[in-house]
Amino acid sequence: MVDMPVVQKAVVVSNPQGLHARPAELFSRLALEFESDIEVIRDDLRIDAKSILNVLTLGAAQGTVLVLEARGTDAEKAIEALERLVVSDFKTDETLSQESSS
Repeated sequence: MVDMPVVQKAVVVSNPQGLHARPAELFSRLALEFESDIEVIRDDLRIDAKSILNVLTLGAAQGTVLVLEARGTDAEKAIEALERLVVSDFKTDETLSQESSS
């Protein structure tokens, strides 16, 4: 995938609990749905977005700026989907429907 264009987007973690276990799992599971190579960059740390353990090593508290980077055929779609997840405070369609039914 070396010749593929790179798509980058900076996002800010707004979730008061940061990127803890549940959001990290949602994030990495969503990243796995895409063929592109996806990485998350925080300062000088660059990790594979498809690994929950790697995502947890970011230690991303509320207010942390993360750069999402993808390279591959569906890179733009991957970055858009991951950005939506972070901006929504890690609410998925499933969690939104659970909140509306309670």
